[in-house]
Amino acid sequence: MTVRGMSRRGLMGGTAGALAAATLGSAATAPPAHGAPAAVPQWRGGTSANGWKVLAEADTEEYLVEGSGLAVRLAPGDPSVLLLHVARRFHYELAPLRAGDLHGHGTSRHVSHPFESNHLSGTAMTIRPHAYPLGVAGGLYPAELVVIRDILAELDGTVAWGGDFPTPKESHFEIALAPTHPKTKRVARTIRDWNTSPGKGAGATDAFAPARRARATTFARREQHP
Repeated sequence: MTVRGMSRRGLMGGTAGALAAATLGSAATAPPAHGAPAAVPQWRGGTSANGWKVLAEADTEEYLVEGSGLAVRLAPGDPSVLLLHVARRFHYELAPLRAGDLHGHGTSRHVSHPFESNHLSGTAMTIRPHAYPLGVAGGLYPAELVVIRDILAELDGTVAWGGDFPTPKESHFEIALAPTHPKTKRVARTIRDWNTSPGKGAGATDAFAPARRARATTFARREQHP
């Protein structure tokens, strides 16, 4: 069973809620007429919910996910390093990624929840969104959750998982910290070092090793109950 409480990471340091209230608007001011589709909220800000700048497609880059043959469009720099690490580990340890499984940067400002605005800045990624849709929890087996928790602990709070949000989206991963937060740069530097060191990083990790499981459990409790 997934954890449904909002984590400190999901709150983006306590700022996302206020930013969302200021920037998320709806085209409708009254309930839709009977039988009419509900209006889709539109994100109006110049930054996404996690505080990163909204980017045009030309300002993002397409990155190949090692071992999968698939590419995903993300913000360059540290966000791409961290999110690609998630995608690689998912591919190697959970399920092989197939065509249509990855979605990164997008330009549509129509969002169902503020956290989905992070796609506008290229700092969010969904993995198999059709298998793990918005509002549905419990889509992962216990062994799969072990891997997810290990990934989150390994990234030390720089990446948040939608399975921890009050309205869950288990396919969703996002950069959890503001652009100036030093931890983002530090953890991304570690991942870059692993990527150039044989025997380290994605594909060389045992999420079920007792020490790693204990660390992941402790990290999850700390993040979800600050």
